[in-house]
Amino acid sequence: MSATPAHPAPAAGDRLPARETWRALYAHIRPHRAPIALGALLALIGAVTGLAQPLAAKELVERLGGGESITSVLLLLTALVVLGTAIEAVGTYLLNRTAESVVLAARRQLVARLLRLRIPEVERSRPGDLMSRVTSDTTLLRQVATTSMVSAATGSLTLVATIVLMARLDPVLLGVTLGVIVLVGGSLGLVMPRISKAAKRAQESVGEISSVLERVFGAFRTVKASGAEARETRVVEEAARTAWRHGVRAAGWHAVAASSIGLAVQVSFLAVLGVGGARVASGAVSISTLVAFLLLLFYLIDPVSRLVEAAAQYQVGAAAIARIAEAERMETEPEHDGPTRSQGPPASVVFDRVAFRYRPELPYVHHGVSFSVPGGGTTAFVGPSGAGKSTVFSLLERFHEVSGGRVLVDGRDVRDWPLHELRAAIGYVEQDAPVLAGTLRENLLFAAPDATEEEVREVLARTRLTALVERLPDGLETVVGHRGSKLSGGERQRVAIARALLRRPRLLLLDEATSQLDAVNELALRDTVAEAARTTTVLVVAHRLSTVTLADRIVVMEAGRVRAVGTHEELVAGDPLYGELAATQFLAAPAGNADAPKA
Repeated sequence: MSATPAHPAPAAGDRLPARETWRALYAHIRPHRAPIALGALLALIGAVTGLAQPLAAKELVERLGGGESITSVLLLLTALVVLGTAIEAVGTYLLNRTAESVVLAARRQLVARLLRLRIPEVERSRPGDLMSRVTSDTTLLRQVATTSMVSAATGSLTLVATIVLMARLDPVLLGVTLGVIVLVGGSLGLVMPRISKAAKRAQESVGEISSVLERVFGAFRTVKASGAEARETRVVEEAARTAWRHGVRAAGWHAVAASSIGLAVQVSFLAVLGVGGARVASGAVSISTLVAFLLLLFYLIDPVSRLVEAAAQYQVGAAAIARIAEAERMETEPEHDGPTRSQGPPASVVFDRVAFRYRPELPYVHHGVSFSVPGGGTTAFVGPSGAGKSTVFSLLERFHEVSGGRVLVDGRDVRDWPLHELRAAIGYVEQDAPVLAGTLRENLLFAAPDATEEEVREVLARTRLTALVERLPDGLETVVGHRGSKLSGGERQRVAIARALLRRPRLLLLDEATSQLDAVNELALRDTVAEAARTTTVLVVAHRLSTVTLADRIVVMEAGRVRAVGTHEELVAGDPLYGELAATQFLAAPAGNADAPKA
């Protein structure tokens, strides 16, 4: 059975609650706790060495005022600067390296899940948007999962330590400082949610760009043949402009947050300088104390800035985490490492009062479909467009689950089969006969990676591909291009059929598998299918009468129901719809066409 999400997925565009966000974030960083903790420790040590510098400066001023030697203090200051810089550099490298590891792990986990998505989940999603979650969304984990969290922790500790040191130097000046910072920094509470909202919309816009580009490149020749380049460019530009607007808005609010802290510290400096100068003049504090306090005040910029930056990054990261979590909660099929091929006799198939619809709000595609196919031989499915023929194959492969009734393979409900065992027994050629980017050999071995060289040569001969391989510059190692763009439609179809046959399936599903073949190659392939039907069960969805007439049995479908079952001769004589389909195809065939049926 397919896996079910543990929790309902958030609606698209929703943000996860804070607790769920932290839980999801912790799940990503949990395997990397040790290096993150070490990086945080090094960052904290670097911060402590920085805190010691104002105190050393205070001692330096006091010695200058007393006429004492300052050599040892200068050496101490130099050592603190060098040591602090070196330690922070090591800590920063460690955190950045760990951040890349977090992103790598997130991408591996997400890709593994996306490739196991159930077909209905993929059909409800935009491929470009799913791809953007693997690329741009996971990238945003880089900062929020390591640097920002460490910055928040070390910044908080450093801030507390700095305030404690300021309190020890002069509580009055500390009160002035905190008053100004709280007054100016209070605006951040209004800014952070706006950063989160803008970042979320920016990421969704990036996903939209990916979806638009995927659509364009998926039909690139159609776009060019239609002269639609300029129109499609405008569509992509509009998506890019929307992403730009939201990105600029997020950057603007981010700038407001950063400048608020700078403003708070600058105003604090002026206030402390004025109040502190008066206190020095009155003798309440020494000049060395004022110098040390002012240095600590400037040092305060770093931890406060880290906290603000961490908060801003968290807002951006939370938006990405919500989108990643949404993808992770989509329904998937179970993991497996099972065989890619199975052994056994031809499989039998039974549809027992099968009802099916793609979604609850859509009408039924199958209305009690029933038929029986014994093991071996060829069974053809014919009928008008929309009759539900290709859906038969989707239900056999369990790309979709029946809404009612049963689908049996070898007398066993397909829902009771382990999914990998069921699919290992089936060879499937889609209607579009897709060929993947890569070499011809990689495409042939895609469904049977353990196939031998002899098996490859045999299937090439059976599908009339030997001449093509000899003609290609690198033979089987020739790169076939994106979606097999370097091959003709008929060649792609033969490659897809060869790929399925190489799997030596017990059940072979051919969905319009000969639609793009010329008469010579179709005749050869018919012989190949007839030969395969002696050792496997062949089910074929076909519109060409030449394919149908050689079938052992024909299932006529109409409006989601089985109308009739029989041989070509029986159906021509006994079923008006089949007779009309056969006559139409016969009349549509040009004179002398090798595809035309014999009288």
